[in-house]
Amino acid sequence: MAAFHYLFKFIIIGDSGVGKSCLLLQFTDHRFKNDHDLTIGVEFGARTVNIDDKVVKLQIWDTAGQESFRSITRSYYRGAVAALLVFDVTKRDSFDGLEVWLREAKANSNATLTTVLVGNKADLVSEREVTQAAAEEFAEAHGLTYLEASAKTALNVDLCFVEVAKRVMANIQAQVYDLSSENCGIKVAQAPAKGGIQLQSREQRKNKKCAC
Repeated sequence: MAAFHYLFKFIIIGDSGVGKSCLLLQFTDHRFKNDHDLTIGVEFGARTVNIDDKVVKLQIWDTAGQESFRSITRSYYRGAVAALLVFDVTKRDSFDGLEVWLREAKANSNATLTTVLVGNKADLVSEREVTQAAAEEFAEAHGLTYLEASAKTALNVDLCFVEVAKRVMANIQAQVYDLSSENCGIKVAQAPAKGGIQLQSREQRKNKKCAC
């Protein structure tokens, strides 16, 4: 039996060194590592949250930002329902590269991918190279929500992930996704008659959807 009603698959994207792994570690383990090694390929983390009285497991894939690993990163887009696009507010180059990440996400992901822009390292006020106003302008121009966070201090880290999960849940209610598809990035659980939560198979979802 599963211990959740839904499982959402997330992907974290952005340039190398912007703090993607640190955001994931802070969200899943509530801790921060100053000397976090660069991600090689992908890393994985998970945490359960409550959204609209439902237990939701967030399965999060943290991807490497280096160009040499881009082919690996691309393979994870298709199975994700949402993405956190991260840049470092103290590194202008990471902000300038956002257009490339958005194009890549659009080319490789599902059309229903929910993306939120995250400006990490907001605690380093004196080192900022990207203003909040500039980031908000970029986000608005591309139809994104913008949030600032700090993996070091935990500022808004939970909010970033939970906000995305809320958007996905709202889309489920609006029937945006084809939940019978293995690539939609969502697994649905079915509650049996005598309590507990049980994963609903793809065939069960198809049969239910096609029932007259």
